[in-house]
Amino acid sequence: MPRKARRKSESGIYHIMMRGINRQSIFEDEEDCIKFIQTIKKYKEKSGYQVYAYCLMGNHAHVLLKIGKEPLEQVMRRICGSYVYWYNNKYDRIGNLFQDRFKSEPVEDDKYLLTVQRYIHQNPIKAGLVTNIEEYKWSSYDEYVNKVDLIDIGFTLNILNNDRKNAIERFIQYNNEINDDACLDIEKRRRITDEEARTIIKKVCKINHTSDLQNFDRCTRNTYLRKLKEKYKLSIRQIARLTDINRGIILKP
Repeated sequence: MPRKARRKSESGIYHIMMRGINRQSIFEDEEDCIKFIQTIKKYKEKSGYQVYAYCLMGNHAHVLLKIGKEPLEQVMRRICGSYVYWYNNKYDRIGNLFQDRFKSEPVEDDKYLLTVQRYIHQNPIKAGLVTNIEEYKWSSYDEYVNKVDLIDIGFTLNILNNDRKNAIERFIQYNNEINDDACLDIEKRRRITDEEARTIIKKVCKINHTSDLQNFDRCTRNTYLRKLKEKYKLSIRQIARLTDINRGIILKP
């Protein structure tokens, strides 16, 4: 079945979402998050795009940007390709990291741009990771409020107010408003509890204790790890926590 054609943006602005293949984590630690942000920054001048917001969320990422000299597909090939090469080298793995096709939606007016950037910045709150928006480290919210590094803040702030101080105050107020924004999103699924995961691991691997998975030979262990991730959708962090197997090993199969 042919893929649906990607909707083009007349404004050149897109809300983009990338997620890990089989919902696996694409950011295992702080170094991974830093590298992804550095990668976006690296190609800004070469590709000529502007970045208005981002949020890194473990197994997926949101970015709001305006394309410049290069089309969106080429921009994303640069960013994703560079990061995957680095990530695979770090974790001694091969193959795809991201789901084969990133999602995108055009952003054609100021009102929806404000909605999208708020939705992106509130992702950690709605996922239950933090209770206050400013607590989350891996989003662009802090760049608007404190120190600019990657984000082109002027475009968004000028929509809110021509005076920079008043615009930042309005930005904080707007981003903290309770809402039911529903923008481009990943498929929701119920989280598997640790107790459920323990039962799955013991049943699938035919063991009495989850830590017994360490005792298998490498080939058998990796076969089970692959099945736990791909078929039963257990997260890498959860498997590592319950089996005491190093996350780097779990990433490889």
